[in-house]
Amino acid sequence: MASFASAIAGSPVSRMLLRQLVYLRALSRERHFGRAAAACRVSQPTLSAAIKQLEKEFAIPIVQRGRRFEGFTSEGMHIIEWALRILADCEGVTQEIGELRHGLVGHLRIGAIPTALSMVPRLTTPFHALHPNVALSVLSQTSKQIQRNLDNFEIDIGVTYLDNEPLAHAQTFPFYRERYVLVTPAGSALSKRRQITWAEAADLPLLLLTPDMQNRRILNDLFRRAAAKPRTVIETNSVATLWAHLRQGGWSSVMPQTFQALFGTLEGLRAIPLVEPEATHIIGLAMADREPLLPVTRAMLDVGRKVAGKLDRRLAVAPD
Repeated sequence: MASFASAIAGSPVSRMLLRQLVYLRALSRERHFGRAAAACRVSQPTLSAAIKQLEKEFAIPIVQRGRRFEGFTSEGMHIIEWALRILADCEGVTQEIGELRHGLVGHLRIGAIPTALSMVPRLTTPFHALHPNVALSVLSQTSKQIQRNLDNFEIDIGVTYLDNEPLAHAQTFPFYRERYVLVTPAGSALSKRRQITWAEAADLPLLLLTPDMQNRRILNDLFRRAAAKPRTVIETNSVATLWAHLRQGGWSSVMPQTFQALFGTLEGLRAIPLVEPEATHIIGLAMADREPLLPVTRAMLDVGRKVAGKLDRRLAVAPD
C-alpha cells in the first residue's frame, strides 16, 4: 500500500477534485453521511461515491465504515488535515484574484465568545465601510469551539481570551481588556458603594454563566483568590438570558464592563467595580497560524489594530 506521503506526492491537486475535498470536509464536520450530503446539497450516494474515489486515489481507507459512520482512520485524519489546508488556500487564491479585479471580496467568518459579542461591531462596522463586498458572519462560540474551528478552518478570526487559557497554533492580537463589575439592583444595600470586594459579592444570590464558559472559569478563579465561594442560584450559557433576569429585578451578577454596550441603559441597576483582587483579562483577535493570511483576515486585522488602543482606553473608565 502506498504511504500517505507518497500518495500526496504522486497525486497533484488537479487530480483531487476540490468538490470531493468539500464533501470530505463536510463529513468531518457533521460526522454523518446524510447530514454531510444535505450540507453539500447532494444525495448521500453522490457524497459516498466521491469519498470512495478519494480512497481509491490514495489507495488507503479514509472512513471507518460499519452500518453507519464510525469515524476516520488514522490515514483519513491526515488527509482531512490536508483537505482543510487545500480548501483554505483555494479560498485565499480566489480572494486575492478578486481583490485585484474588484477590490476585496469573499466571506469573513468570526467566532466570538458571548461576553465579547458587544464589541464585535467595533470591528465589523468600520470593516464593512472599507470592504462592502465582503460578506460577514458572526457566531457565538465558546473559547474551546473557537480553538477547534480555527484549527479546522471553519472560522477565519476568533474574538476570545488570550491570556487565561492560551490558544494553540494561532496568531493573536490584543483588542481590549475585560474588567469586572457587580451588577445589582439600584435600591439594594450595596448600590451606593463605589466598589465592592469579590468576597462580599460572593454572598449575594448570583446569576452566572455556566462552567463550560471560560468567563465562568475566570470568575471562579477570582472568587477562589478572594477565599470565597459564590452563592450561584441560576446558571445559563446565554448572556441575553442572564440580562433578562437582571432586568426582572432582585438578582445580581458579575459581568464584564462591556455589558452596557450590548444591553443599553442601566435603569434600575448599578454596576459597581470589583476589587480585592482587581483583575483584567485580555480579549483579542486570533487567527490560524498560517502564512499568508487570507486577504479578508488580513484586512480585519488591520481594522483591529486601528481601533484597539482607543477602545481599551475608553473601557478603562469605570461605569457609572
